[in-house]
Amino acid sequence: MDRRSFIKHASIGGLGAAAATALASPAIAQANPKINWRMASSFPKSLDTIYGGGEVLSKYVSEATDGNFQIQVFAAGEIVPGLQAADAAAAGTVEACHTVAYYYWGKDPTWALGAAVPFALNARGMNAWHHHGGGIDLFNEFLATQGLIGFPGGNTGVQMGGWFRKEIKTVADMQGLKMRIGGFAGKVVEKLGVVPQQIAGGDIYPALEKGTIDAAEWVGPYDDEKLGFYKVAPYYYYPGWWEGGPTVHAMFNKAAFEGLPKNYQSLLRTACQATDANMLQKYDYLNPSAIKRLVAAGAKLSPFSPEILSACFDKSNEVYAEMEASNPTFKKIWDSIKAFRAEYYLNAQIAEYNYDTFMMIQQRNGKV
Repeated sequence: MDRRSFIKHASIGGLGAAAATALASPAIAQANPKINWRMASSFPKSLDTIYGGGEVLSKYVSEATDGNFQIQVFAAGEIVPGLQAADAAAAGTVEACHTVAYYYWGKDPTWALGAAVPFALNARGMNAWHHHGGGIDLFNEFLATQGLIGFPGGNTGVQMGGWFRKEIKTVADMQGLKMRIGGFAGKVVEKLGVVPQQIAGGDIYPALEKGTIDAAEWVGPYDDEKLGFYKVAPYYYYPGWWEGGPTVHAMFNKAAFEGLPKNYQSLLRTACQATDANMLQKYDYLNPSAIKRLVAAGAKLSPFSPEILSACFDKSNEVYAEMEASNPTFKKIWDSIKAFRAEYYLNAQIAEYNYDTFMMIQQRNGKV
C-alpha cells in the first residue's frame, strides 16, 4: 500500500471510531444520569466508624458513576434529629437515611428485627440471615408499608453492656436504675425494674454527668471512648446481650429508589453490602486497642453475672411471646430468625468456638 492510500484508509478508520464514540456517548450519559440525593444520618460526625458508614457508601456510589450519582450525608441534627432519620426518608424530606432500625420500635416492634433484638444472632449470623436466609426480603416487606426500602449498611459486632455509675452484681441492683438503652431491650429490662430511656448518642454524656440517668449503653470500646463515658460512669459491663450483631441500615425512600435506573439500584445494593463489611472490619481493627486505653484510663471492666444474664434471657422470651401473640408481622420475621438461630449456634460451637477458645487460652498464656 502506498503512502496516499494508507492515509486515506487510516482517516476513514479514525472517522469511523470517532463516530462510534459520538454515537455511544448519549447512551452512556443516559445510563448514568446526574442525580443528587441527601442522606440523614442518625449519628454525630465525631463517630467516624458508624457515621462514617454513610460517607463510605456515598464514596463508593460516586466513584462507580464517575461522580454522576452523589449522596450528601448530613449528621444527626443537621436536617432532622438522629432518631427521626427514617421518618425523614419515608416522608421524602430526604431521599435516604443511615440509621439503626430498632430506634423506631416504639411505632412497631417489627422495626427492631431488622437490626438486633435480645439474645438473637451475632454479626456473622445476622449477615448470613439477611443475605442468604431471606432476611432482606422479609424486612423489606415490612419497610414497604412504611414507604421505605433498605439494605444492611454496617454492623458493629457484639456490643458492650454499657456504663454504670455504680456496680451491678445482682438482679436486685437493677431496681429503679434509669438507663439509656436502645430498641425494645428496654422493654425487657423494664421487667427487671429498670427505667429505660431512649436518648440520642450526642446527649448521653451530659445525662450521665448530671445524674439524669444512672447507666447507658452505646456501642463498644472505640466509640464509647470517643464519647468519654468512662469519666462519669466507670463500671463497664459486657456483653450487650440485646445487641449481638446490630445491623445498621441504609434506607431509601421507596418511590425515589424505584425511580432510579436499574443499574443505580443494583449499585446501591452492592455499595451497601460493601459498606456493611467495611464497618465491621473497622470496628474489629479499632476496638482491641481502645479497650486497653479505656482500662488504663480507669474503666472497671466486668462481665454481667450469670444471674443477670439468665434473668434477662427469661424476660426476653416473655416479651417475645407477647409480641408473637399480638403482631403477626413480627411473628413471621422472628420465626425466621429463631429457626436460623438454632442452626447457627449448633454449628458455631463446633469449629469456630473451639478454635477461638484455644487461641484465647494461648493469648492468656502469653504465647500470642
